[in-house]
Amino acid sequence: MNILEKHEIFEMEVLDRLNSARILDFLVFGGGSMLRLCHEMKRFSVDLDFWKTRDIRDERILAEIEATMSQEYEITDSQLKYFTILIEVRSPHFPRRLKIEIRRELREWDYEHKIAFSKFSTLQVLVKAHTLKQTLINKIHALLDRGEIRDAFDIEFILRKGVELPSLSKTERAALLKQLEKFKTEDFKVILGSLLEPDIRKYYIEQQFSFLREKLM
Repeated sequence: MNILEKHEIFEMEVLDRLNSARILDFLVFGGGSMLRLCHEMKRFSVDLDFWKTRDIRDERILAEIEATMSQEYEITDSQLKYFTILIEVRSPHFPRRLKIEIRRELREWDYEHKIAFSKFSTLQVLVKAHTLKQTLINKIHALLDRGEIRDAFDIEFILRKGVELPSLSKTERAALLKQLEKFKTEDFKVILGSLLEPDIRKYYIEQQFSFLREKLM
């Protein structure tokens, strides 16, 4: 079992502990790890990302997660950042630290109930998760904002699931295409390739984001 597979077991374990402590009652699971664990996306994701659904003080959320995580793990980072609540934990049983990040912004998010699971873990956790439509909107904003290759991959994954692109202006489409042009072959081989399951790695090295590019034209 490789490092990413072991880390995914860690993610499921932490999700299960957050659920048992009722912390997931007021959070929506989103981002790449949600796509991986709830929709079987073939890209590993190493962080757990959440969004708030209730008007609860950020200090209380941080304190509750610290109390829950400290029972089993070493907390290596814990802080209220400008946009997020951040907690990082380490376990002697897993090779990598795990970062939990919660957006401090409170909004009406489009979500549904999903079961998070992994083929490397026996655990299953019922979560509130962003819908694919909501995640697509989030990922488009993320790609335009930070230009990470993983966000482009996630957008293409959601489109392949049959979700339609939201209404985009010519300027937005051009900006997204410009971001795609920035990714070099080495990015697909190393940065993205290291996170992909073997059966699709070769495809993305050769075809890159040709499917997504066509959708944006």
